[in-house]
Amino acid sequence: MRPSILRRLFRRVAPTAALALVTAMLGATGAAPPAAAAGGLQQVTGFGSNPGNLQMYEYAPASLPANAPLVVALHGCTQTANAYYTNSGWPKYADLWGFAVVFPQTTAANNALSCFGWFDPAEDGRGRGEAASIVQMVEYAKQQYGSDGRRVYVTGLSAGGGMTADLLAAYPDVFAGGSVASGLPAQCATSQAGASGCQTGPQKLTPAQWGDKVRGAHPGYAGPWPRVAIWQGSADYTVHPANATALRDQWTDVWGIGQTPSATDSLPGGTTRSVYDDASGNPAVVTYSVSGMGHGLAVSPGSGAEQCGTTAAYFLNAICSTYHTGVFWGLDRDVPGGGEQLPAPSGLRVTGVTADSVSLAWDAVAGADSYAVRRDGAEVATTASASYTDPGLTAGTAYRYTVTAVDGSGTPGTASPQVTATTTGAAPARCFTATNYAQVAAGRAHTTGGLVYAGGSDQDMGLYNVFVTHTLRESPAGYFVIADTGCTA
Repeated sequence: MRPSILRRLFRRVAPTAALALVTAMLGATGAAPPAAAAGGLQQVTGFGSNPGNLQMYEYAPASLPANAPLVVALHGCTQTANAYYTNSGWPKYADLWGFAVVFPQTTAANNALSCFGWFDPAEDGRGRGEAASIVQMVEYAKQQYGSDGRRVYVTGLSAGGGMTADLLAAYPDVFAGGSVASGLPAQCATSQAGASGCQTGPQKLTPAQWGDKVRGAHPGYAGPWPRVAIWQGSADYTVHPANATALRDQWTDVWGIGQTPSATDSLPGGTTRSVYDDASGNPAVVTYSVSGMGHGLAVSPGSGAEQCGTTAAYFLNAICSTYHTGVFWGLDRDVPGGGEQLPAPSGLRVTGVTADSVSLAWDAVAGADSYAVRRDGAEVATTASASYTDPGLTAGTAYRYTVTAVDGSGTPGTASPQVTATTTGAAPARCFTATNYAQVAAGRAHTTGGLVYAGGSDQDMGLYNVFVTHTLRESPAGYFVIADTGCTA
């Protein structure tokens, strides 16, 4: 095959790939060589019967305490475990927060482009193929490190993201949470032929129909369900943003919480975060839409606490998705080195609100040198007193707070239960002008039957494509109306 043809094919399908085309044109290929261990990355053999013919790599910081969390990180097509270890940022936070990471690897012996088989029922179902091999790695690592079986998480990019969603559906009793980056809904495709259709735009199913695909992967399971983060670039033309919407619909339906976000805010890198709380007011599903980002995992090289990773093919400079995923899962609240944690501050309460501030107080913790205050999952202040006033907020907006006691060595304890405070006044309206495709990708609208409807109001916006443009006015948060003739805040 001429190299120019191969280049065109890979541009069209990498890294999730239309495997049927590749197999037909390339024929059988030999197994790719194992990824070379880099730094602390180590290969493990003999972890189980390995029905999926995968390779296991792992990383763990020195002196990892017992009962630490465990993370499984799945690479994308054409990648290796070593590439994910090197570029994703997971080793940084494993060292900082204290947990082990398993990096499964597939090869061309399984798939011509080294993709995990997220579209193959023989590979992605409970007790089958690659999914079963990954769970065997989890069990091996839990015994090896004494990991806490209640805090096992899985994350993946592209095809690894599709397999992540399938694992969460098939093994909700194994994984407490997941993060799907530029990936596909669970059970979106059940054949190679169906895989490409999912990439460019999944089936137009209702949230209940998407949720049924999860419930059908482990019949009879009644919860608890994993908490799911969904990362998507708005300019991803390999795995289109409609997949993020379908993932949102799927997992919010599984949780029974609806598709209107509890809160929406802005993060670095042009990222919009939408949070969907469970019945207890805790985040169950979170979507992160990265404006202008193409197909890949969002990283942010640098030495800052919220920076991570290295730019490379399919590792794109925008925001450290690994940091925000770890915070969403609560990994930052664990203590490296096995020291005794300070207890959670009790009595966290809202003592006052204005149009632009929230005042909090809590009961002092013996042995605390300071307290870290988090708003909507991100740390906003450190204070030595058992109270804090958070300034510069937006009127008529709900904010969620937790407080953590920190000892003299800088070691954080357990986070307090969450409280919600709403500032006074009316929330200002926000206006968004974009194509119907982009409005759906950003979570401001949804699509059914090829048409687009505004979030909250369900006003008909026309066809789901990049040729129709509307202005949406948001007020209150999460409720959008068409305002093409003039949108004023």
